[in-house]
Amino acid sequence: MRLTNDCYLVTLHAGNGVEYYYRDGSGWIKQSTRGRKFKATAEQVLNHLLPALTGIKPTVSVNVEHADTSAAAARMLALLRESTD
Repeated sequence: MRLTNDCYLVTLHAGNGVEYYYRDGSGWIKQSTRGRKFKATAEQVLNHLLPALTGIKPTVSVNVEHADTSAAAARMLALLRESTD
């Protein structure tokens, strides 16, 4: 099992919205609730995840899945990577 950043799918649930964060090529991508994609630095990804991980914002939660251990995560990563803006 590879433990590189490109194997993970990070899902952030905030209220009624869902955002996805994943590694594509040499950088991180954030897909917004509306489906728009933005390049993100590792620091930006971490800044979005820390409030959910610490519980500071109770309406925000995070789920991290590995493509090798979750077929659903592997399918979602493939789908996110093949759709382009």
